[in-house]
Amino acid sequence: MDMYDKMDELYDRKREIELGGGDDKIDKQHERGKLTARERIDLLLDEGSFIELNPFIEHRCTDFGLENMKAPGEGVVTGYGKIHGRPVYLFAQDFTVFGGALGEMHAHKIANVMDLAAKSGTPFIGLNDSGGARIQEGVVSLDGYGQIFYRNSIYSGVIPQISVILGPCAGGAVYSPAITDFVFMVEKTSQMFITGPKVIETVTGEKISSEDLGGAKVHSSKSGNAHFMGETEAEVLEQVRDLVELLPQNNKEKSQIKEGNPQASDDLPDIAEVVPVDATKPYDVRKVIEQVVDEETFLEVHAHFARNIVVGFARIKGEVVGLVCNQPKVMAGGLDIDSSDKASRFIRFCDSFNIAIITFEDVTGFFPGIKQEHGGIIRHGAKILYAYSEATVPKITVITRKAYGGAYVALNSKSIGADLVFAWPNAEIAVMGPQGAANIIFAKEIEQSENPEATRQAKIDEYRTKFANPYVAAARGMVDDVIDPRDTRIKCIQALEMLRTKQEERPWKKHGNIPL
Repeated sequence: MDMYDKMDELYDRKREIELGGGDDKIDKQHERGKLTARERIDLLLDEGSFIELNPFIEHRCTDFGLENMKAPGEGVVTGYGKIHGRPVYLFAQDFTVFGGALGEMHAHKIANVMDLAAKSGTPFIGLNDSGGARIQEGVVSLDGYGQIFYRNSIYSGVIPQISVILGPCAGGAVYSPAITDFVFMVEKTSQMFITGPKVIETVTGEKISSEDLGGAKVHSSKSGNAHFMGETEAEVLEQVRDLVELLPQNNKEKSQIKEGNPQASDDLPDIAEVVPVDATKPYDVRKVIEQVVDEETFLEVHAHFARNIVVGFARIKGEVVGLVCNQPKVMAGGLDIDSSDKASRFIRFCDSFNIAIITFEDVTGFFPGIKQEHGGIIRHGAKILYAYSEATVPKITVITRKAYGGAYVALNSKSIGADLVFAWPNAEIAVMGPQGAANIIFAKEIEQSENPEATRQAKIDEYRTKFANPYVAAARGMVDDVIDPRDTRIKCIQALEMLRTKQEERPWKKHGNIPL
C-alpha cells in the first residue's frame, strides 16, 4: 500500500463522515422542512471559508448496543470560517446522527472549539438541533452539558456568543442558549422547553402542543427567551450574518467604523413633526430612530418582546451604537418588569463589548399595578439603574418629551453616569407629571376654590411652566444642552466622536451583585 492508497482511504473516511446519518436520514430532515448541519454552515458562512475540526472523533460507549453503532462526526460538525470576511467559530448539531443527541465526545468537540474561540478572541455560534442528552451514555452526557454551560458562562462578556435554534432543544440543553448573548429561532420548526408537552400533561394535566409551549413566537413575544425569529432557516441565518457584522470580535476591540458617507434618509418627515408636543399623544419611536441613524442600519433586538421599550443596534456615521428607546405607542412608554429585563441585558451587552449607548427618553414612570409590584418591579427596575451605572462606555441621552420621577433617574441621567444629556425644547423633566403634581401641591387651594376645575387647570399650567420644562434641569447641569430636534443626528455624531477615546475606571471587585 503506497501513500496514494492512504490518501484514498482518508477521503473515503471523510466522505462517510460528511454523509452523516446517510441519505434516508437526510431526506427525512428535508421532509421536516429542515436543512442538514452542513447545508446550514454553507448558508451561514462566506462561501468556501469553512474549516472543519475533529471530524474523526468517535464515542466510546459500549452499553445498550452502542458499541455496534457508528455515529459519523459524533452527531456534531465543528470548526471555523468567516462571516463578512471576519472569523467565527461554530458548531452545528447533526440531527441525522442519533437525532443530534449530546454524548461525552459530542460535548468534547463543542468545548474544544469554544476554547479556541476564546483564545483567539473570536465570536462563537451554536447551531442547535438535538433530541437532548444521549441517554445510553448516562451521566457522562450530563457532564458534557456542564462542560459547555461552564464555558458559556466564563466566556460571557469575553467573546460574543450566539445560539441558533433549528429544531428541538429540550431539558438541560436549553441552558446553553439561555446563557449566550442572542438566541435566534425559526417559526414552526424550532422549539425550546425544559419539560415537553407529555411530561407537563402527566404532572399537571395541562395539554399543549410543542409549538404553543416553546415555539419561536412564544419565546419571541411572551417569555423573552428568543431575540430574533424568522420564517425559514435561510432567513434566520441571514439575520445572524447581519448581527455579526455589527459586533466587535471580542471585548478588547471596538466595532469597526464603516467608511463612506452614510446619512439618515432624506425622504423622511421633519423630525420635529414626528413627536407630538402634547405629552398624551402616542407616536412610534422607530420614526425618531430612522431620522438619527445611518439609512437602513437599524437592527432591532427583541422586537416582539416587551414592546414598550425598543432596543437594537445601528450605525451613526459608520460607528455602531446600541439604542435604548421608550416606545410611547405601547403602555405609554412606561417601564414594567419585562422591559426592565430587556433593557438591562442589552445595556450590559453593549458595555461588555465597547458599544456606545444612546438613550431616547420619553417615559411617564414605572408602570403601576398590584401585578407589577408583587411580580418584583422593584428588583427588576433596579436592574436598569445598575446596568447604566456600571457601564463605562460612552453614554448619551436625548430626552424627546417626558422624563418623570424614578424612571428619569434610571434612564441614563447625569446622576448615574451619563456623559451627555440633551433635551428637546418641549421636554418635561419633573418628579411627576404636571397633573399629578398640581393635585398634590395645590390640593387645598383647588378644594376651597369656587371653581375647582378651573383652578386645577390653572395650577397644572403653572407647574408645567415652572418645572415641567428642560431649562430648570439645564440650569442645574442635569441637562448639558437644550437642542433643536432637527440637530439630534449631528449632536449624536459630535458626541460619539468626542467620547470615542473615553476611559473610565470602576473600583476593583470580582463582580457586582446585580439585582436579579
